[in-house]
Amino acid sequence: MQKKRFTELGLSPELLKAIARIGYEEASPIQTEAIPALLSGADVVGQSQTGSGKTAAFAIPAIEKTDPTLRAPQVLILCPTRELAVQVAEEVAKLSFFKKGVRELPIYGGQSYERQFRGLQQGAQIIIGTPGRVMDHLERGTLSLDRMSTIILDEADRMLDMGFIDDIKTILAAMPEERQTVLFSATLPKPILELIKTFTHDPVQIRIESKTLTVPAIDQIYFEVERRSKVEVLCRLIDLEDIRFGVIFCATKMMVDELTENLAARGYAADKLHGDMTQAMRERVMARFRKHAIEFLVATDVAARGLDVEDIEVVFNYDLPHDGEDYVHRIGRTGRAGKAGRAITLVSGREMWKLQQIMRFTKGRIRRERVPSLEEVEEKRSNLFFETLRTTLEKGEFKRHDDLVDRLLVQGHNPTDIASALIHLAGGDAGRKPSAAVEQGPRAERTERAERTERPRRAERNDWNEGRDWNSRPERSERNSWNDRSEHPQPAPILERNRNLITEPRPRPSKKERATRDREADESPLSHEVGMTRMVINSGKEHEINPGDIVGVIAGVAKIDREAIGAIRLAGKHSYVDIADSQVNRVTEKLNGIKFKGRKLHIKAAVRASSKERNRD
Repeated sequence: MQKKRFTELGLSPELLKAIARIGYEEASPIQTEAIPALLSGADVVGQSQTGSGKTAAFAIPAIEKTDPTLRAPQVLILCPTRELAVQVAEEVAKLSFFKKGVRELPIYGGQSYERQFRGLQQGAQIIIGTPGRVMDHLERGTLSLDRMSTIILDEADRMLDMGFIDDIKTILAAMPEERQTVLFSATLPKPILELIKTFTHDPVQIRIESKTLTVPAIDQIYFEVERRSKVEVLCRLIDLEDIRFGVIFCATKMMVDELTENLAARGYAADKLHGDMTQAMRERVMARFRKHAIEFLVATDVAARGLDVEDIEVVFNYDLPHDGEDYVHRIGRTGRAGKAGRAITLVSGREMWKLQQIMRFTKGRIRRERVPSLEEVEEKRSNLFFETLRTTLEKGEFKRHDDLVDRLLVQGHNPTDIASALIHLAGGDAGRKPSAAVEQGPRAERTERAERTERPRRAERNDWNEGRDWNSRPERSERNSWNDRSEHPQPAPILERNRNLITEPRPRPSKKERATRDREADESPLSHEVGMTRMVINSGKEHEINPGDIVGVIAGVAKIDREAIGAIRLAGKHSYVDIADSQVNRVTEKLNGIKFKGRKLHIKAAVRASSKERNRD
């Protein structure tokens, strides 16, 4: 379709000024069609894929129609996750920058109630929230819908998958009869079509087709590797390509924890992001990542939606996502604002069918490449060392040590031997076999980055990593000693450091060992956190669910805070989840008998499984 400039869409000078300040010029197809329809007051159903610009498509009209003199909620935007709610709130704040008196307020689980109460009392007009927390405020009487003129459902299909459909119906039913209803969704399953039929009035249908759902600037490749070698291959690729800033996606929270610790032990500045972390911890990690204080963010798909950070060089899919849409959201974190980006996927044998499904969904090409050998990594690092040395010699930017060289010459050493010995000590000896101690030690900082003082050094940080509680990061004042280079060993030489990138993989456990390990895990379902009860649900891996589905259905249906949901472990036909003792009865009462992923759900306190049940599972 014909795209238009924002100046052709009938927007106010304040909005056009904010749009120019952000850097937008031409409206995307979804914006070109949706903005005029929304400004006219019509109900709208928009169907478009990620990266289409739909946030601005509904945020711009919402801001235009907000009365800044009325200190009451006028627009409600529902989002499936807190991360997306925060992202939408940030976009609204940017677009309303020059609209005096217009205020936005995100409300979501895990954030302080007092802050949300204060924002509502002060008269925020545009409320962006998750269904669970919005319902909570409605029940408390702290959020009034009386003056609401617009409700927007963002990623409605995602909210459906997470079990929020009943909350959405309740919120829509509580809205004033005279309102504008807006719904954006990548797909329109039957329950969403029923919502549209029930709660909208002659909606304008907008559908944006796309031949390819991914961003053309993103170079997508995959490497087929054994599962046990993924960490080593990941490190090899990072160093071969000299990657400094990226996101690594894993399928489970446990894998995120394990991989983060592995990367930190090898000297990478890495941190994690997943659903078991408190909101304050998440915000602290994201603040450090945005400032480039950490190089690699290891995350579950909780970060795939709403993670808006510029200059991400590459997205690694350490594990494949569950579907093609999640893949699109993941790789959309790189290559933003028209910049080139890369997406690298590590695929083990059993994941190939998933990759093929993703390629069919995206209608794009993900090319296969060969895993680089250790010799290739060392050759590239050697060439880099050579270029660094040559540049230093040509510029003359080094302190002279003529006296020391003269002393060595007097003792009978020739200039070539002296230079070779110095290169050896500096880490340029590419031919020497690494010692076991070097292979097992942490990887040090790249010498070529030594002057980047705003980022943590990759020095040997065993004292910092050992015994570290990843859920409780030290305050800045406590990290001063870590940042003081004089108190810690200096970086290892460039090439000598690279010998420890690929260590020998751990031997694969035998079939008997794996069976014993799985049996022991299943025989201890009652092990749980203090203050929590372990529950068992009659849905597992075989029913294609993931931990996010379990959290979504429990929090959405039982209307409990997500902080009351603890560890989750998926088995074949069932799953275990820790629930706060105070919420066990409520969860049992609300969830038993409901439909979940096409199945009638049963949840109860876990008991030790019999051997017959374990074998069947």
